[in-house]
Amino acid sequence: MTTAIESVQSPESGNAIGARPAGIFRDLSSIASRALRAVPRDVVSVIPPVFIALFFFVVNIATLKRVTASIPHFNYTSFEMATAILLGVTGVSRAPALVLDIQSKYFDRLLLTPVRRTAILLGHMVADITVAAVLTIPILILGFILGVRFHGGLIGVVGFIVLASLWSLAFAGFGYAIALKTGNPAAVNSSFLLFFPFLFLTTSYVPQSQLSGWLSTVAKFNPVTYLLGGLRSLEVGSGAQWVPLGQALLAVGIVSVISMSLCFAALRGRVKRS
Repeated sequence: MTTAIESVQSPESGNAIGARPAGIFRDLSSIASRALRAVPRDVVSVIPPVFIALFFFVVNIATLKRVTASIPHFNYTSFEMATAILLGVTGVSRAPALVLDIQSKYFDRLLLTPVRRTAILLGHMVADITVAAVLTIPILILGFILGVRFHGGLIGVVGFIVLASLWSLAFAGFGYAIALKTGNPAAVNSSFLLFFPFLFLTTSYVPQSQLSGWLSTVAKFNPVTYLLGGLRSLEVGSGAQWVPLGQALLAVGIVSVISMSLCFAALRGRVKRS
């Protein structure tokens, strides 16, 4: 896989066929395209998150819109859009497929080829970003139907999708770490549960000003709070608000450093054991 063929002169047998590395971009494209081709055959891994996001989007608006009506100049539908997007893209990755590759020994056979080891992970992550970006579309369409408007126009919508996709990738690192470390599909499928405490202990359903006590304190230290703030800044206001966007990117960066360190360390361990 992802190899180029060249002729190697052998004194015993004349011309022999040998393999050489094909380049990092060829490796990435091969792994990513294979992962993307498998998505239509594994739609059960992407449909439930979108359904859950759409369901909670509608239910939360119906439940809490009147409660927040007293807040001046506050549009709860726009506010809740960011939460719905995070529910839709968080935990969506090809990590379960990687577990199947490990169990079927395809992963071991892949290691026998000249493909770069890091490209195995990075190729899946390229596919993850693509899938996450696509999954935001039905949620955005529902938001537009319900009256959400991006004051930043098309640039705001694109920024919204990019930021959500980057977060999806950052969180996916934990799933890949579990997949490579355990090779257990049940453990990987449970990785999404890591996200729930971070989502509820934040400004996911009401603004920071409406939180009180210990929850308000915890929310200030929760990176998801700043991610939500960055996403919402692209919906409201007269243009890009650089402070919340910068805070959101920093939050994504911190989570990425932790998750990617874990998954690439797990990759090194898996390669040594294979």
